[in-house]
Amino acid sequence: MNRLRQALEPALRRLFHVYWRFQRGATLGVRGMVIDGEGRVFLVRHGYVRGWHLPGGGVETGETMRDALTREMREEGNIEFSGTPILHGIYFNRQASRRDHVALFVIRDFRQSGPPQPGFEIAECGFFSRDNLPAETTQGTRARIAEVFDGTPPPDVW
Repeated sequence: MNRLRQALEPALRRLFHVYWRFQRGATLGVRGMVIDGEGRVFLVRHGYVRGWHLPGGGVETGETMRDALTREMREEGNIEFSGTPILHGIYFNRQASRRDHVALFVIRDFRQSGPPQPGFEIAECGFFSRDNLPAETTQGTRARIAEVFDGTPPPDVW
């Protein structure tokens, strides 16, 4: 299954971006850095792309960034806000395409009734301490975690 996913990943990524290109002039995504009371960060491993990532996804037409963030956190982490997510930064994500931007929110006040059941979209998920991230945590995810914990300003590029 892992080899099949790795083989299909580039084609699926291109297919999604072709679809989004015709659906939207530019793409906007949201990601949430959910930090629990022990300082651990919630990460997900998708079933269709390699690596561990901060949960999130695309903002749909007619949807606010907050609505998209709420939906994505519920879908990918079974996470509901009990406080206000804080916008950390907006990034140009040239790895995805020349038209993609990502807004990163930090979420410290939340509740999770239980982890989501693994499926095609989310293969695995969990809370990880900053010094014990999964080996396959992406470079962008590691950089965002460092920014938030070290208090450094976000760069323009993911």
